Amino acid sequence: MTEFQTNVFDIADYILQKQGPMSAMKLQKLVYYAQAWSLAWTDTPLFNEDIQAWSKGPVVPALYYKHRGCFAVTVGFFGGDVGKVSDEQKDVVDRVLTFYGPKEPQWLSSLTHLESPWKDARVGLDPDDRGNRVISKEAMQEYYASL
Repeated sequence: MTEFQTNVFDIADYILQKQGPMSAMKLQKLVYYAQAWSLAWTDTPLFNEDIQAWSKGPVVPALYYKHRGCFAVTVGFFGGDVGKVSDEQKDVVDRVLTFYGPKEPQWLSSLTHLESPWKDARVGLDPDDRGNRVISKEAMQEYYASL
C-alpha cells in the first residue's frame, strides 16, 4: 500500500511512551486498533507486519515473539524508534488511545471477538485453536471505515 517508515516496534514503543507500562495483551489490542483506525481514517497502515486472529484476539506475531513470557511491557521494551512516527501517525494513535487506552485488557479482547475482521478470520477454527490466519488490512479498513 505504501512505503513504510515505521514498523510495529516503533508504534508499540510510542503507545508505551504515551500510556506507560501495560500488559502485553493490552498492548497487542492497542496496536491492532491503531492499525485498524489508521486504515479507516487515512487509508494508510501504520506498519507492514501482519496481524493474526489468535484465540485471545488479534496478535502481531512479530511483537509476540519479542514479549513472549513477559506479562508486562514498558517504554523502550521493543527497541522501536519513536522518532520515526510522523505527526499524522501520532494523531491517529493518540485518538485511538483516548478511547481504547483506559479500557481493561479483557474488555479490549472481548470487543475484538465481536468484530468482523477477527471473527471472519477465525471461521472454521475451534475457540481454543491459536490459529495463524492473517486479518487482512483490507478487512480492517472496510470494517472500521463503515462504523
